[in-house]
Formats: sequence, structure tokens, C-alpha cells
Amino acid sequence: MKKYRWGMIGLGDIATQFAAGFSNEASELYGVSARSFPKIQAFAEKHSIPHAYESTDAMLEDPQIDIVYIAVPNDLHHEFIMKALMAGKHVLCEKAITTSADELAEELALAKEKNLILEEAMTIFNMPVYARLKEEIDAGRLGKLKMIQAPFGSYKDPDPSNRFFNPDLGGGALLDIGTYAVSFARFFMTDTPEVTFSSMKPFSTGVDEQSVTILQNPADEMASVTLTFQAKMPKTGIVAFEEGYITVDEYPRADKAVIHFRDGTNEVIEAGDSSQALNYEIANMIKAIDGEIEGSIHLTTDVIDVLDQMQAFWEQQ
Repeated sequence: MKKYRWGMIGLGDIATQFAAGFSNEASELYGVSARSFPKIQAFAEKHSIPHAYESTDAMLEDPQIDIVYIAVPNDLHHEFIMKALMAGKHVLCEKAITTSADELAEELALAKEKNLILEEAMTIFNMPVYARLKEEIDAGRLGKLKMIQAPFGSYKDPDPSNRFFNPDLGGGALLDIGTYAVSFARFFMTDTPEVTFSSMKPFSTGVDEQSVTILQNPADEMASVTLTFQAKMPKTGIVAFEEGYITVDEYPRADKAVIHFRDGTNEVIEAGDSSQALNYEIANMIKAIDGEIEGSIHLTTDVIDVLDQMQAFWEQQ
């Protein structure tokens, strides 16, 4: 079995989670890079990563690196994805993978040209419980899908200088938490959705602070996506069918869901472990590279297109 070597870019919270919990028998966390070399060295030592690179370019030039994990602010994703692909590396990039559909199309074209795998680190597309729910749906137990509700509310300190509200760093609720909500809806919808309505309230810096969006697809399936950075909301997704509905609590890293049938009976579906969310992404990335699974970039493409459409609505307000 080939042992894939990973290099990572970034030292933030999600990068720390990735390094601290990294576990995959077909992989090794081989190197790390970022802007500050002393911080890189300290990070590598803390997480037992054998190579600390003085620059990202140096890491990308290392032929030992097979896969690059990108965990930097949203506005830098496109630059590093393109650099990594040009260097011949497979790429797993944190959400939102890009800030526009045009950027993603450029990245996918380069990945195809280089015969490389590009995937987004979206937990929803990788948690085992979602695969189990798909099995139940495909078996016809719930009938036709009708409606989805995908709320996500998170209170952020209203500091205009932090990344959540900084437009120069890809700030705003949409690119931070909105990708989860739209990805939840897209996972269950049987066809590509379009935005039929979206309204947004901006923060003082101009980025989106809260929004309400309606999606619909050719199968007449609809979804509501509600986002806010100034109030907590339960991360409970609801997927309603003719014969019942599914509730998924803490849906970004869910390991349990409940099917509520129309006759009043319930069934609990459990699969996976929320604490291993990032390792499921790693495992599926390897499977995609080895050709064992299709990967989820086609879903990601639809999600990014929806985000573009939402922003187009907001520009008209």
C-alpha cells in the first residue's frame, strides 16, 4: 500500500485540530508551512511533524509531498490551491474552498489537466451518518423529498478587525458558516438548486451579518437557509419527506440523526464519531485519489454556485 505524505499550510484553529488528531494508516503528516518560521518549527515539534519548511514554496517543491491540506483565510485559498496543483500535488482545502464559482472552475480545470484530485474539507460530505441516511432515503422509506431547513447561528464578537467581519480576509457569515448550511441542503437535494430569493443584513464593514435564502430545484424540492453572526441558533437540520422527516442535531459534525415517520414512530440512525470528523475527510481524500470513490467536488461546485447567486441577490438590494 502506498503511503501518502501530507503537507499542510496554516497554523490556525482548524489546522491545529487537523494535526492533533491526524490518523490514517495510508498517510503520514509529513510537513507544515506558514508565514512565520519560528511558529512553524514550534507547531511541527508540538505535533510531531518531521518537516518544518521555511516557506510554502519550499514545501511545494519537495517531491516527497503527495497531498496538500490548506487551512488559511478564505481570501488566500485560490492562490495556494493553484500553486499546489501547479506543483503536482493533490489538494484538500478548507471550506469555503473558494470565494467564487469562477475561481473554482479555474482550479478544477488545472486539476483535470494535471490529473490531480481537488476536494473541499466539508465535514457534511464525509461524516458516515450522512451515507447511512442516504441509504434509508434511496430505499424509498420516506417517499419524495419536499422541504429542507438549514439554520446556522453563531455569535461573534462584533470587532470589525477580526477575520469574521473583515472583507479583505473573506469575512462574513456566508463563507464561514453558510457553506455548512448550503452543503447540508445540497447533500439531500436530488438535483442542483437555484436561489429564488435571498435577503441580507450587512455588518458595518459591509460583509453579511445575517441572511435568509430560499432554494428550489427542478424536482420542486425547496430549502431555507438562515444565517447569523450575531445570535446563536441550534444547528439542527430538518429534511422533510412525504412519509416523515429527519432531524440532524449539530449537523456539521453529526454522528446521529432521527427519522420521524408519519405514523408517529421514530428511528435513531447512528454512524461514525463526531470527534473523528477531520479523519473521515482524510480517509475519503485517499479513496478519491485511489479511485475508490467519486469524491464530493461535484456537490461543492453546486454549493459555491449557490453562494455566488446569494451574493448576486444582495448586490441588487
